[in-house]
Amino acid sequence: MQKKDEEIFSKFSKGLKSLVRRKQVDSVHVRREGHQLARKLSALDLTAIGVGTTIGAGVYVLVGTVAREHTGPALAVSFLIAGLAAALSAFCYAELASRCPSAGSAYHYTYICIGESVAWLIGWSLILEYTIGGSAIARGISPNLALFFGGEDKLPGFLVRFTIPQLGVVVDPCAAILVIIVTILLCAGIKESSLVQTIVTTVNVCAMIFIIIAGGYLACKTGWVGYKNHSRFFPFGVNGMLAGAGVVFFSYIGFDAVTGAAEEAKRPVRDLPLGIGMTLSLCCILYMLVSVVIVGLVPYYALNPDTPISSAFSANGMQWAAYIVTAGAVTALCASLLGSLLPQPRLLMAMARDGLVPSFFSDISTRTQVPVKSTVAAGILAAILALFMDVSELSGMVSVGTLLAFTVVAISILILRYAPPDEVPLPASLQESLSSLRMQLDGDSQRTEEKSINIGQSSHQLEDGEASIQYPLIEKQITEDKRNQRRRRKIAGWNIALFCIGVLVFTSAASAEDLPSLLRFALGAVGAAILLCSLIVLACLNQDEGRHSFGHTGGFLCPFVPFLPGACILINTYLLISLGFTTSQDSVNAVLEVRVAFNVQSAIFSDTFVVNLTATVDIVTRRFTGATCFS
Repeated sequence: MQKKDEEIFSKFSKGLKSLVRRKQVDSVHVRREGHQLARKLSALDLTAIGVGTTIGAGVYVLVGTVAREHTGPALAVSFLIAGLAAALSAFCYAELASRCPSAGSAYHYTYICIGESVAWLIGWSLILEYTIGGSAIARGISPNLALFFGGEDKLPGFLVRFTIPQLGVVVDPCAAILVIIVTILLCAGIKESSLVQTIVTTVNVCAMIFIIIAGGYLACKTGWVGYKNHSRFFPFGVNGMLAGAGVVFFSYIGFDAVTGAAEEAKRPVRDLPLGIGMTLSLCCILYMLVSVVIVGLVPYYALNPDTPISSAFSANGMQWAAYIVTAGAVTALCASLLGSLLPQPRLLMAMARDGLVPSFFSDISTRTQVPVKSTVAAGILAAILALFMDVSELSGMVSVGTLLAFTVVAISILILRYAPPDEVPLPASLQESLSSLRMQLDGDSQRTEEKSINIGQSSHQLEDGEASIQYPLIEKQITEDKRNQRRRRKIAGWNIALFCIGVLVFTSAASAEDLPSLLRFALGAVGAAILLCSLIVLACLNQDEGRHSFGHTGGFLCPFVPFLPGACILINTYLLISLGFTTSQDSVNAVLEVRVAFNVQSAIFSDTFVVNLTATVDIVTRRFTGATCFS
């Protein structure tokens, strides 16, 4: 009976250890067999992927709503603050991408630095995000593409939406076909799909540049009336400006798609950080310039919340500009669809390599050098969702996966700097030498036993801090160094954990508005004390020397550690907790109210295409902003 209990306890302990076991850095490169992904992407290609995924059509609607309700003329400041907040995560991603340039993005970094259980959670969260996000975008594109042909009645019968009366399900064949087309493009090769992404993104960026140049010209002619018709730059105060920054923050989500193509970059150590930085910088500049022009062209309180850019041009006699704005919004949706479906197969491939999903998904085509099987499987799943399900109501929840990924990536930076994993894979040549040496030792059992005894005594002395007789000073010095290193790592590990606990308590107290004020203040004070004390201890500790030999060296290094990753953890956790306290029913009701408002405003323009486009933009862009900016 006792033996059986010991076996059960042993299995249980092994199961617990498997939840926290960590993958060796770049071990995927050591054990990989067969064909590899094609390294064909330059920094410009990676930037096109990131910009196309990040800039959704939300900016074409978001500027009006946020300016009217939160920021006023200070909209550009909100975009700047949100861009700086997103840059905190971008710095963390850039270092991990250059050190561990493998497929899987945040999942891969989490598995190396934190452990298998958290990596499994991050992996499936990102898969959910990519699948539902891509399906929602496809359902938003299809009705607006139909209007290019003069309405749904002009489309072939097999593309028209219809409802199944018994189930009340709206079937959208056009959305499913769009997903299938993108899946086929992704299967053709990474260079082909990146070329299409570059073309579509260029059209979108050109539309935004047109808005900036033409709008700036009109604003100069009218004297920038938007900034003259009121007395305050912050009509809603600093709190309103910060609230607007929290809303537009989700317009920057998508730059992490660059790291999904890490194994296909020509020079990953250099190109991945460059692609991330260029993506975020370009998006921030475009967002700020568009907001400056539009708010200057029309007073913020007179902006149309449904079609702010088109109505601003129409008010100045440029009704034809609505077509260019529409083209930019549609291409933005197409680029977001391609960007949403690109990282998912690579993530499945990375998880299959680690044994967390069937090995079927890790196969790479010898002809196209892409994971065709995982691409087809992901595409079929997204097409089914786009065909049968109205996933727009779920699009507000899947950003939880992105915020969770941002948070654990910042935690991984702290672990990498203060307690880096020791496991480093041995080269194949050294493994062969060790194997041959082990065979020689096995030939002489007596010597082997004597050597094992001596090794055991030596290791026992090292643990106890005793010096050997032959090398007393050297072994004692090594022992002291190891002891100091272990002590420092243990202190750092506990303080990283305490910092995360303090952040969780503090942000929960700040977000829980239903709690009594006294209790909120007490919890907030306790959380703030814990996170500040742990952060101070980390700042006083020396960073571990093992970080210099971790993964690929010579790449980008995240600055201001531990303060920058700490601020990243705090901001993303606050957004995550705040999102959790917002009920999903409230978000759904807000979306429904916005849809009604769009329908009421359908007589604003003679061009019904623009109005119908904006009716779907708010629920499919950046997988969160549509539900949040109106709640």
